[in-house]
Amino acid sequence: MYEIIDLCLLAGKIMLQNGAETYRVEDTMTRMAAALGFPGAHSYVTPTVILFTTSRTEQPKLFRIAERTTDLQKVAQVNDISRRLSQRKLTSAQAREELAAVDDSAHAYPAWLRVAAAALAGGCFTIMFNGRYSDALPALFVSGIGYAAAAYLQRLAQIRFFAELTASILIGLLSYLAVQAGIGAETDKIIIGSVMPLVPGLLITNAVRDLMAGHLISGLSKGAEAFLTAFAIGTGIGLVLSFVA
Repeated sequence: MYEIIDLCLLAGKIMLQNGAETYRVEDTMTRMAAALGFPGAHSYVTPTVILFTTSRTEQPKLFRIAERTTDLQKVAQVNDISRRLSQRKLTSAQAREELAAVDDSAHAYPAWLRVAAAALAGGCFTIMFNGRYSDALPALFVSGIGYAAAAYLQRLAQIRFFAELTASILIGLLSYLAVQAGIGAETDKIIIGSVMPLVPGLLITNAVRDLMAGHLISGLSKGAEAFLTAFAIGTGIGLVLSFVA
């Protein structure tokens, strides 16, 4: 029984750490437990804690989630393992082995490729927001530098708000300097495109989906986290513009 609890907790931990919705984590854990002979299992998941038990009389086991990131490939892999386990295509030992491999694997994409994708997205967003093509080139570099700075500072300081605030200040300053140097034409268009890779789109989506699924605590906490990210971005840009305006 304890091995099954650990197996379900491992699946839930991987999904929650990599950007899955709360209700999806709970559903996956209970389905895996039911497939392994415990149809009365219960789970309670928040963005930072997982509680799981196989029955109403068994003491629940707690797992603390300290770090969260976005890697939807790992979420999809855990979902696939859960389905194959429910279809009796995997044993519990095989499922544990595959889950451990997913947990130990690196990100789907290396850091340099994520920075390059953020840079390309920043340039494209600048054009999409009616910016000139002459603004897309500086936005490409500014957004890449800002995203890389946010990722590095978050790994260094472990404080997401500080990392995003500093990165947004850097984005605002570089955008202003690019226009002053004659590389770009409109500071606001460069800034808007460059901050888009930092916008918590997945977090907002998960918050709404959790609220719609009835997970009010998780939905509100994720919404608050998304608000703090938006506040950090807005504050950083506002500080720069207030000094250079």
